[in-house]
Formats: sequence, C-alpha cells, structure tokens
Amino acid sequence: MVRQDANTRSVRFSEQVDQQLTKLALKLGRTKRMVVIQMIDYFYRSRKDPADLNDEMLKRELSAGINRILSFIRQQENDLLAPMYGETTKILKILIGQQTAVSEIKSMQQEIPKWHSEYLHWFTGIAGLLKKMHAAQEEKRMLKKKSGEILEYYIRQRESLGWPVSQAKKEELAAHCRNSLKNL
Repeated sequence: MVRQDANTRSVRFSEQVDQQLTKLALKLGRTKRMVVIQMIDYFYRSRKDPADLNDEMLKRELSAGINRILSFIRQQENDLLAPMYGETTKILKILIGQQTAVSEIKSMQQEIPKWHSEYLHWFTGIAGLLKKMHAAQEEKRMLKKKSGEILEYYIRQRESLGWPVSQAKKEELAAHCRNSLKNL
C-alpha cells in the first residue's frame, strides 16, 4: 500500500509575500504551513474578510461591547453608587454633629481642673468646720463633766456641813443642779 500525502494542495505567491510569511512564522515560532492553516481557521471562525482592513464587523462588536460595559456601569451607579453617596452624606452629617459634641466635651474637660480645685477648697472648708464643731462638742462635754464634778463636790461638802434643811429640799436642789448641767 502506497501512502498518499494529505498535503497535496499548494498555493503560489510572490517572493515578497513569502518573505513576509517567513518573518511572521519565525516571529510566532511556527512553520509557514501552520501559520497559513491557523490564518484560514481564524478567518473562517471570526467571519472576517481579510480584504477589509477597517473591519466593520469588529468595530460593531467593539461598539456593542462598549455599550454593554457602559450600560453595566450606569446600572452599578444606580444600584450601588447613588445609595452609597446618600449614606455617605448622612454619615458626614452625623460626624459633623459628633465633632460639635466632642469639642463641647473637650471644653468641659478643660474646666474640670478648675471645678476640682473649687470643690477641693469647699470640702476643705467643710472639713475644717466639722473639726471645729467636733472640738466644740468635745469642749462642751468636758465642761459638763467638770461642772458635774464641781456640783457633786458641792453636794458632798454641803452634806458634811449639816445645814438645817430638810432632806427632801436637799434632794430637790441636787436634782435641779444635775438637770441644769445636763442641759448645758
């Protein structure tokens, strides 16, 4: 059986076209035959006319693709960017309001040391007054105690002298003196 070569067809072209095809094949790293086969396959699949250098079909497809992209971007603008812009505006207003509150808090914090000093001075005065009151009460208690000792000494001494007064009168005088000292 004699094997027949499937590559029996040939195409003739000029020397200049052959040089261009050779350069193209070397640049692409393929054989001239492979480049020709791939070019034919490309034109067949893309339905492009190799004689049409402006390639109107490609322009129409690019234009349609650009229109689809622009439509997509407009839709994204409506769906995402516009609501985000509205929310961002709201957040900006809130931040401005918070900035005012923060500056008010800062001014209050700057007054705190002054308030602290005033309260400290006031509490120091109250503490001094309480100490004086305590000292005065202690002094009063001591005065009552000493007065009570004097009265008791007086009563004992009067008893020892033996005045001619009735016992009931003596007791009444002693009770009255004791109560008067307690009420000091």
